Amino acid sequence: MNLAELARKTREFADQRDWRPYHNPKNLVMAMSVEMAELLEHYQWLTPDEAANLPVDTTSPVAQEMADVMLYMLRLADEVGLDLEAAILHKMQLNAQKYPALPR
Repeated sequence: MNLAELARKTREFADQRDWRPYHNPKNLVMAMSVEMAELLEHYQWLTPDEAANLPVDTTSPVAQEMADVMLYMLRLADEVGLDLEAAILHKMQLNAQKYPALPR
């Protein structure tokens, strides 16, 4: 499934619940920030090795928080009329120019 399809599905989900009036850019960014903080809680005091090897009972909650962040990002992009896939690809090109690959 592509980002445009996911954005359409999140828009439909919001519409079916009459949430669109609350899905303005300010609220969506704030909600995304809260979800990001909830994701951060899972990693806050871990060592880098512990963070790279989360216990199995933690991976599902982490995945849910990551999904929440992404869902709000998709709603935000949709509400402001941004093609998120194109923006990501463009940013990757800019990063490749700014940070060239290391010689092998």
